[in-house]
Amino acid sequence: MRSRHAAFPLFAVLSWGVMFPVLASALTRVDALNLTTARYVLATAVLLALLLAREGLAALRAGGRAVEVVALGVLGFAGFNVLTNLALGHAAPQQIALFAATTPLVTQLVRWVRDGVRPRPVLLGFSLLALVGVGLVITRGRLDGLGQFGVGGLLMIGAVLGWAVYTHGASRFTGWSPLRYTTLTAVAGTAAMLAGSLTADLAGWQHLPAAADLVAVAPQLAYAVIVAAVLAVLAWNTGVQRLGAADAALFMNLVPVTTFVVQTVRGYRPGAVELVGAALTIAALAAANLVTRSRAATTRAAAPVPVAVTDRPAMVDPIAVVAR
Repeated sequence: MRSRHAAFPLFAVLSWGVMFPVLASALTRVDALNLTTARYVLATAVLLALLLAREGLAALRAGGRAVEVVALGVLGFAGFNVLTNLALGHAAPQQIALFAATTPLVTQLVRWVRDGVRPRPVLLGFSLLALVGVGLVITRGRLDGLGQFGVGGLLMIGAVLGWAVYTHGASRFTGWSPLRYTTLTAVAGTAAMLAGSLTADLAGWQHLPAAADLVAVAPQLAYAVIVAAVLAVLAWNTGVQRLGAADAALFMNLVPVTTFVVQTVRGYRPGAVELVGAALTIAALAAANLVTRSRAATTRAAAPVPVAVTDRPAMVDPIAVVAR
């Protein structure tokens, strides 16, 4: 049942909605690139152990798709996470979360470029409307807030584009388990992060964190590694394979809702313009969701009934993997 499959991306986006405030608090002690690298070194080690225990050494082979795996890993893991952490230094978590919620529409554009699946004009209109809402939240309706939009916004545009390409790429690895796709791309992305972090440390652009700093952010790292990096990404890639990239990406609409709730609980009080902007963004994305689903339902209804039935590839339940 598709409703059961929806639990996977739902768990992922709720985890990521909480992640933005968590990472923002850790960035007060550790530089963005070092924090991201430490997070994914630990997460990748866990993923590798799970993959070896579950599928054996043979699963580490890319099977002639090494270049694609590396490119997707660098874009999805290194690109999205490094750029997001850097953006958190220029904008509030709830602002960053709104950018992340534009992933469904960006994924539609990626499908257009890569597969020739052209989005409907109404989707492009909703995309612009959503960006207007994001702009209202970040600038708080004031022109002197455009500086924050310029730095944090540009970083997040790059981050979202990288994640949209990664999400689309997951749907092309139907012969692989979500655990295998997640692990091999994580290895590639982590290698890129390590290289970038070492370069930045040696050049003096950032400073290697002291042991006391890592201990101070240990709770944030634990959440970011176990929940947001391992369980959430496994759940996300499982959802992409079961629902398709476009349908799974629609769940990103819930990221800013979760982040706004967390920030409000922590004492943040958004202004009227921010609330209007957030509502506009979420409404535009929800409308795009309905349009996409309506079109998909029409397409399925018009499609001919297949003569033969082919079994879907076996999927890995991330909760079951960890429990074993």
